[in-house]
Amino acid sequence: MLNRLELLVLVCLFCSSSSWAEDWTRFRGKNGQGVSDAQKIPSQWSDADLHWKTKLPGMGHSSPVQLGKTIFVQSADPESATRYVIAIDSDTGKIKWEKKFASTTHRFHRLNSYNSSTPAVDSKRVYVTWSNKAQITLKAFHHDGQEIWSKDLGSWVGQHGYAASPIVYRDKVILVNSQQKNQLNPGEKPGQSRVMAFDGKTGQTVWTSDRVTTRVSYSVPCIYQNEKGDDELVCCNTAEGVYSLNPQNGKRNWYYQGAFDKRTVSSPVFAGGLILGSCGSGGGGNFVVAIRPGSQPSMQYKVDRNANYVPTPVAYQNRLYLVSDKGIASCVDSGNGKVLWQERLSGEYWASPIRIQKRIYVINAKGVVTVFAAADKFQLLGKSELGEKCHSTPAVADGKLVLRTVSHLMSVGGER
Repeated sequence: MLNRLELLVLVCLFCSSSSWAEDWTRFRGKNGQGVSDAQKIPSQWSDADLHWKTKLPGMGHSSPVQLGKTIFVQSADPESATRYVIAIDSDTGKIKWEKKFASTTHRFHRLNSYNSSTPAVDSKRVYVTWSNKAQITLKAFHHDGQEIWSKDLGSWVGQHGYAASPIVYRDKVILVNSQQKNQLNPGEKPGQSRVMAFDGKTGQTVWTSDRVTTRVSYSVPCIYQNEKGDDELVCCNTAEGVYSLNPQNGKRNWYYQGAFDKRTVSSPVFAGGLILGSCGSGGGGNFVVAIRPGSQPSMQYKVDRNANYVPTPVAYQNRLYLVSDKGIASCVDSGNGKVLWQERLSGEYWASPIRIQKRIYVINAKGVVTVFAAADKFQLLGKSELGEKCHSTPAVADGKLVLRTVSHLMSVGGER
């Protein structure tokens, strides 16, 4: 039997190390919500504070993911479109293994790249995707780099280039295969949008759910637990607005059509029992909608003043923090949509903000990290420069912050 002192020591050890067990296994971490309880991430740092900085082959905009002591990231050669899948030791920054795959070049938006898709990882495998015009590729690897299976999902049609990211749900890998119908080039035929689920072990198709095709959506889905305790796969697109599928079989539960009139790029987040999604365009007109989910979903409010288009918001308690593409940060009451404050940050923003404890971290396109308080008044806590362009949302795992610029990966914070 342990005495009271021994029990207290064990409890303290568990509590002090709980943040170290945190993984970041998909785009924007656990369930795509972009939050972390890590204890020792600084609000400001210099190059001297970095644990390591690793040059990546090629370049790209995808985000890192991490399980245990291994970081997984994708990249691509900007000239040949060769694709890279890379595993990096989180303690040393050394590349454990690197796989490369020939591909073909194609046109994409000036703010996109050949690599804008973020991997997903579970306890046994890591999953990656990319596409050219002729073929969408989905692959699975063991953590040691051995390829397990590869899927050719057919051709892809879109204006701005590919940027879908898979997620893992139980034993399945789910990918939104969104394609373009309108504003096509002469002679180009519309694509067919669908959500697809695959067996993580074998790659066998488990279910396919055809969706309405209009404009390509880059929104990455997440899992919502309804009042009955059942899991729902929540997605966003222009044609069907915010919608829910059964993640076991792909059947639609409900949808709120008419939520959006423009392209959806940001991913859904949860706040105050509501699901938040947004749409927008390079020309503006961006807005966020708050949907109350259920068999008869309803819109609770809309935020259209300096709303985000590409970056996904992040929530804390009953507040929602937005960062617009043009660099306006906003704090919004997530219950009623009232804007509590807005503050201009420097630069343009394509990476999404994340929250660590009570601080919001966001990176502009020039690689400047701004940290401000998750509070009802704007409070700047720090600024740091990464020294290179950045479109990538950071990750937090093993108590450290992992940042990806267009061609480097670096780590800061936690224990040294």
